[in-house]
Amino acid sequence: MRAIVLSAGQGKRLLPLTAELPKCLLPVGNGQTLLEFQLRTLARCGISRVAIVSGFGVERVERFLAERRVPGLEIELLFNPFFAVSDNLATCWVARAAMHEDFVLANGDTLFEPDVLRRLLGSAPAPITVTIDHKRAYDEDDMKVSLDDDGRLLGIGKNLKPEFVHGESIGLLCMRGAGVRRFREAVERAMRAPAGLRAWYLSVVNTLAQEGVVQTASIRGMWWQEIDSPEDLEDAHRSLAARPRAAAAR
Repeated sequence: MRAIVLSAGQGKRLLPLTAELPKCLLPVGNGQTLLEFQLRTLARCGISRVAIVSGFGVERVERFLAERRVPGLEIELLFNPFFAVSDNLATCWVARAAMHEDFVLANGDTLFEPDVLRRLLGSAPAPITVTIDHKRAYDEDDMKVSLDDDGRLLGIGKNLKPEFVHGESIGLLCMRGAGVRRFREAVERAMRAPAGLRAWYLSVVNTLAQEGVVQTASIRGMWWQEIDSPEDLEDAHRSLAARPRAAAAR
């Protein structure tokens, strides 16, 4: 199993912190950057090869990876030259050459405890599996999901009607078997469309869900944190300060 981490964006909602520093290199606590926390979590869960797609501040990311190696990880750094004018479908497309075997796809701005990834990897095999969480209410920025009674994904997007919302995607997926090819080919088709540069890769997952090949893995009660704003960053600092190092590493 390999992983692909999408970390091309600047993170403009975090300005001025990201005026020169890419979002993935922001410190999140315990002496680690967001990217390092992710890489160490992947390594703890048995991932041995990671492709990171960078864009804004790629030279800083290169230097960081050269200086802060994670034992047990073989890392490939890819560059999205369209990062300033594209959304994450294009970032995903840059990594298509790495999509020829089972892989985990992670958003570069999402922290999660190792048990989250273990739950995903331990879920019933399916072509595509989306990691989801649940809460009482969802806001307009949440990537909401609609499910059938068996946990199969029916739809995913920010604009789902409230009566059809059963959870939210945390930006962590697993592609297995035929799902690897289907996802890669769907990404390539979507990028050929006029709106491809401004699309999200989860729009591709939404299309594939209509074909009945997308399952979900619930991580209800487990810890994860998306970093989109200064408030999110403060929450991550508080959460990691309150979590014993042993718990984060188990």
